[in-house]
Order: sequence, then structure tokens, then C-alpha cells
Amino acid sequence: MRIVISSLSRDPIYKQIADQIRDAVLSGELSEGDALPSIRGLAKELEVSVITTSRAYEELEKEGFIASVPGKGSFVAGHNTELIREKRMHLLEEKLGEAMGDAKQMGLSFDEIVEIMRLLYEGGE
Repeated sequence: MRIVISSLSRDPIYKQIADQIRDAVLSGELSEGDALPSIRGLAKELEVSVITTSRAYEELEKEGFIASVPGKGSFVAGHNTELIREKRMHLLEEKLGEAMGDAKQMGLSFDEIVEIMRLLYEGGE
């Protein structure tokens, strides 16, 4: 997994880190039990403060995405599949909400939007 920090983002660096790790877990790129880089190692790699990476890991641990084992490191936590499905559904709803807003601004009708979605769904794109 590669983490990219953007200086142009409105989000603080710790949030960018946490969001990318969370997305990797939700997408299946990271699986239960996978080891994460050490807090110090990630800070060095990203050229950020250890406090920043520590805060990102703390946030992910509070949300139940990672578990820290003293002396061993941080790992992707075991998840309730229903919880993951619910979080992914929430992300999908956000993306669809943005798309619906764009479609309304373009003046598309509901039927046109449904047709576009049907074509995309059937096309697998």
C-alpha cells in the first residue's frame, strides 16, 4: 500500500493518512492481520512528524480498523463483515449523492440518470 500526502488537500496530514489506510481496508487491499508500517517508519517514509502518524493510527484504532500490539506493531483488525458492508454502503451513498448533484446541475431527468446507471451497471464499469 502506498500513501500519498497532498499539500494541496484541505485535510490535515494525519487525516489523509488515516483515510488512505481506511480505504485500503474497505477495498480489501489490506486484509485482517496485515501488518502496518511502524509509526516511526511511516513518519520517516512520508517525511512527517511521528506525532502525525501516531494520531492517524490512534484514529484508526478508535474506529476499530487497526489493533496495536505492544512490542509487535499495528495490524489490520478483524472486522464484522456487516460493519464493513455498512461503511462501504455509506461511501457509495456519498459518491452517488455527488453524482446526482452533478446530474441535476446538468439538467438530466430522473429517467436519464437511471438509464446511465443501468448502462454502467450492465457494462461493469
